[in-house]
Amino acid sequence: MLLDTPSLYFRAFYGVPESMTAPDGMPVNAVRGLIDMIATLVKTHSPTHLVAAMDADWRPAFRVAAIPSYKAHRVASGDEEEIPDTLAPQVPVIEKVLAAVGIASFGVEGYEADDVIGTLATAATQPVEIVTGDRDLFQLVDDEKRRRVLYTVRGIRNLQTVDEAWVTAKYGIPGRAYADFATLRGDPSDGLPGVAGIGEKTAASLITRFGSLDALLAAVGDEGFPAGARNKLEAARDYLAVAPAVVKVAHDVPIPRGSFEVPAKPHDPEALIALADRYGLDSPLNRLLAVLGKS
Repeated sequence: MLLDTPSLYFRAFYGVPESMTAPDGMPVNAVRGLIDMIATLVKTHSPTHLVAAMDADWRPAFRVAAIPSYKAHRVASGDEEEIPDTLAPQVPVIEKVLAAVGIASFGVEGYEADDVIGTLATAATQPVEIVTGDRDLFQLVDDEKRRRVLYTVRGIRNLQTVDEAWVTAKYGIPGRAYADFATLRGDPSDGLPGVAGIGEKTAASLITRFGSLDALLAAVGDEGFPAGARNKLEAARDYLAVAPAVVKVAHDVPIPRGSFEVPAKPHDPEALIALADRYGLDSPLNRLLAVLGKS
């Protein structure tokens, strides 16, 4: 099981009241919410291995160099992401809690959590479940390789299982073609413009007809190619030359060595007790430890 941790702690932050505070009054709603999410996931899905992927770089230079608008609307200042003031201090606490529990948690410099997930998922030899609220990771769905997404749009207790059939039913595209489809359509939430004049339905029909973005672009000059789409694709040649590298998650991130097995007991009990006392986390941590002890 691979966790898109930033997606989950943002969801926890907005889903759990800020009245959940540490003894000193610091909000810990995201911390508590994430701990309970992990407990629920382990209890209901019984993974043998678990990685909480982090953003070491939320806006990697290689993506910005290709498309400068990538996530530009979410920049607070410099290279800093715009993040709620009461969430920012909770992220280091989350990292400390995961480390003390013994759940593998890391980011890789120069990459997003999505890239860590993409690398681990494509290298895995066992079934993989990816927990995220981000549609970008639908590109990793592969029935043959037993990879699926558990989509959190309806909540952690009502996860939408995304496999190839679901992608086809939802978007009208081949089940493994989400990245090419998203490249054409664009994604305003990530600052990706897409091809001007080509919306979701046209993108879906083109990808379905030609099978892939590469095949589509190779056929643009062919007789019988839709004239309206041809003009729009020709006008977007520069964008289409660089966009796939931005949209597709990396599969070659240097992953640190370590055990990714679900821990049966805390890695650092003393540190965990100190964190529980400092931030008032006894209840959620006891729930998580009880689930881990049975896994």
